[in-house]
Amino acid sequence: MSFFRKTIKRGLLLGGAAALVIPAAFAADISGAGATFPYPIYSKWAATYKDKTGIGLNYQSIGSGGGIKQIKAKTVSFGATDKPLETKELDEAGLAQFPAIVGGVVPVVNLKGIAPGELTLDGATLADLFLGKIKSWNDPAIAKLNPKVKLPPTLVAVVHRSDGSGTSFLFTNYLSQSSPEWKDKVGAATAVEWPAGIGAKGNEGVSGIASQTDGAIGYVEYAYAKQNKMTYTKMINKDGKTVAPDSQAFQAAAANADWANAPAFYLILTNQPGPTSWPITGASFILVYKKAEDPATLLKVLKFYDWAFKNGQKAADELDYVPLPDKVVDLVEASWKANIKDAGGQPLWK
Repeated sequence: MSFFRKTIKRGLLLGGAAALVIPAAFAADISGAGATFPYPIYSKWAATYKDKTGIGLNYQSIGSGGGIKQIKAKTVSFGATDKPLETKELDEAGLAQFPAIVGGVVPVVNLKGIAPGELTLDGATLADLFLGKIKSWNDPAIAKLNPKVKLPPTLVAVVHRSDGSGTSFLFTNYLSQSSPEWKDKVGAATAVEWPAGIGAKGNEGVSGIASQTDGAIGYVEYAYAKQNKMTYTKMINKDGKTVAPDSQAFQAAAANADWANAPAFYLILTNQPGPTSWPITGASFILVYKKAEDPATLLKVLKFYDWAFKNGQKAADELDYVPLPDKVVDLVEASWKANIKDAGGQPLWK
């Protein structure tokens, strides 16, 4: 069993709060918490980095909301969130923010006889499914999009996140752009009042329940769908083209991202134009303090991400994430020099 599958299995046994925990004999030098969206790649990076440097990482995959709370409470070395914080909130908390990785959120279904990528949905139909308006899988709205697919009469079972989640933010942000009714009744946030379905904690929890429930539809980060061999759907994107989720589709969505002119790197990548763009694409962000109370540990965090940016591309590609382009890495590290200071007010990153 692979390292990734072991950690995911353990996360499910712990009720969805997956964590990459270095054994006590090798006490973790860095601690982080937050988004489940990047957990697969952070796990892979951390294992390799531990082997290369001897420096461990304890990352708790508890959801973006939890990561924001923990970094503000100063209980971790860094927080991770898929919903970027706006400049005002960052300034009030004394935090700096930078993107770490780009990936995609995908709808996943559990329907007998339906293979991964065989079913196609559009934004409006996806919103109606999560609004509870579409009750069965042979509904005319789904049949219209899938004229060659034999759809079962199985009842729809919606599975959504129960925790504060950047994955939910990306998903509901996309639904808000696709459905006026969703925007009016539910909106976009890390946590919303879901109109239908049952909640599960983390990408791990959603993938676990969806995999065990006939007729289920949920949403997870693509690596969870791929590694657990879940049945993901294709989507009709903003340009009206049918696209499958993969790193090329996520890259296409992120291609025109203007990071240089985004205050504090605040960018949302959902529903981007382009014939090959995946519509539910997003970046995952890291939160650290601008003024380091523990400069040595914060420097280890920056060195870990510097290493990941420069050495972690192959691992990211294997899990269908999109590494940051070199020019964006340069912008990120320039922001470290400008914004993150040691106790004497000098740049921590040199």
